[in-house]
Amino acid sequence: MNHFGERIKTLREKSNLLQRQVAAKLDMDTPMLSKVERGERRAKREQVLKLAEIFKVNKDELLSLWLAAKVYDVLKDEDVAPRALKVAEKEVNYNIKTRNGK
Repeated sequence: MNHFGERIKTLREKSNLLQRQVAAKLDMDTPMLSKVERGERRAKREQVLKLAEIFKVNKDELLSLWLAAKVYDVLKDEDVAPRALKVAEKEVNYNIKTRNGK
């Protein structure tokens, strides 16, 4: 399951762009973009933001899918993953509130 890669492929195809065209805009080679679309490699944060610009989509949508893939990679083999996610969610929410002065 690779929602980020699938979304990138869908956006690319909807835009009628070839992998080599998108890869060039990202300063990446075509095989690397292919691996990102298949979930075999992870894009860099800067590339995710650039993809949002290229496809004219909300950067938060792509960042959320990208971060979810990173979290999944870490937790996929852990039996306590659901519990760890709940703890992490509380910590993230606390950090956001603290950072925003609320």
